[in-house]
Amino acid sequence: MALDFAIPTQLFILILVAIIFILVVVIVVNWKKVSSSNNSIKLLEKEIELKKISLVEKDLESKRLMENQLPLPEEKQNKLSNIRKTTSDVMSNVGYLHSEINERLTLLEAQSEHQKLLNMLEELEKKENQLLKNKK
Repeated sequence: MALDFAIPTQLFILILVAIIFILVVVIVVNWKKVSSSNNSIKLLEKEIELKKISLVEKDLESKRLMENQLPLPEEKQNKLSNIRKTTSDVMSNVGYLHSEINERLTLLEAQSEHQKLLNMLEELEKKENQLLKNKK
C-alpha cells in the first residue's frame, strides 16, 4: 500500500520540478530580451545625444563663420543678392510645380476610380439583365 502512494507522489514531484524548470527557462529568456532591449534603448539614446552635439557644433561653426566674414565689395554683395533672389524664385517655382503635380495626380486618381466604378456598374447591369432573362 505504501508503494502505491509513493509512485504518484514521485510523479507529482517530477511534474512539479518540470514545471518549475520551464518557468525558470521562460523567465531567463524574457529577462535576456528585456536586458537586450534596454541596452538597445541606451545605445539609441547615446546616438541621439551624439547627433544633437554634432548639430550644435555645426551651428556654432556656422555662427562663427558668419561673425568672421569679411565685408564684401559692392559688386560681390550684388551677386550674392541676385543669387539669393534667383534661388528664392526657383524654390517658389518648385513649390508651384509640386502643387500642380499633386493636383494632377489627384485628378488622375479620381478619373481612374470613376472609370473603374463605371465598368463595375456596367458589369452589374449586364449580370442583372442576364439574371432577369434567366428568371423568365
